[in-house]
Amino acid sequence: MAPGPLPEMSLGDPKAPITIVEYASMTCPHCADFHKRVFPELKTKYIDTGKVRLIFREFPLDNLAAAVSELARCLGPMRYFAFVGTMFDRQDEWHTGESDLPKVQDMAKQAGINDDMFKKCVTDQKMLDGIKETRKIADEKFHVDSTPTFFVNGVKLKEGHDMSDFDAAIGPFLKG
Repeated sequence: MAPGPLPEMSLGDPKAPITIVEYASMTCPHCADFHKRVFPELKTKYIDTGKVRLIFREFPLDNLAAAVSELARCLGPMRYFAFVGTMFDRQDEWHTGESDLPKVQDMAKQAGINDDMFKKCVTDQKMLDGIKETRKIADEKFHVDSTPTFFVNGVKLKEGHDMSDFDAAIGPFLKG
């Protein structure tokens, strides 16, 4: 589960006994559902208690998802997850299928990204290349073919994405 060319974006103790790697697309409704419905409990139960480190890796399904990922990275590690969470929580407001980029720009302004920074972020070719390379590695090396996809200590989570599935996958590592 080696990282791609960009710095890892993670939550939790780097020394946690369990690492979950999530591949997600910012325009994926299933990813947004996971982040609204399951992630809060996963964070409280495992990440905040030092049992799990979560690494979030971008797997954009389209150009809009890539642009939102670029914006999140432009905010830096301290604000990255707050922005990602807000964008997932409010995905139905900005991802409607019509003129979505101006809606994303309005949301980015609320996060403190002015027009100049917005343009600089969404046209940062080096960052976009890094996001695309991360996706390529996920596709070719780890056989990620849908979002969200999760790996628990390197083992692909094959079941659904409910809390009970994470409990089942994490439990053996906590016992051992």
